[in-house]
Amino acid sequence: MNKKLYVGNLDYSTSDEELKELFSTYGEVENVKIIKTAEGKPRGFAFVEMVAENSAEEAAKNLNQSSFKNRTLVVNEARNERRDDNRNGGGFRSGFRSRNGDSGGRDDLNYKLKKLRRDLK
Repeated sequence: MNKKLYVGNLDYSTSDEELKELFSTYGEVENVKIIKTAEGKPRGFAFVEMVAENSAEEAAKNLNQSSFKNRTLVVNEARNERRDDNRNGGGFRSGFRSRNGDSGGRDDLNYKLKKLRRDLK
């Protein structure tokens, strides 16, 4: 199992410290990151990285579907893949051609935004 866990269905008022305290019951917590919108508002999920794999496994087993701040937590092993990397077609770029006939490529604004997001991780 990965040492990094996805924690979903969080109350928006949950702090990094509260999550660290909750998960430290099962072992040493290396990092906690609550995901926020561009405006800085919590999105209701986080990633918790444990020092040891067995601690992460134990935390996921015990905390998944448990109650925290009147919410039922979802705790799973975090996936390394990005959701938008697996999409096939659709959306704005589907069939898009610029005036000169090319499909955008590296000069395309969407490409640059995706690259910037990856670099900021």
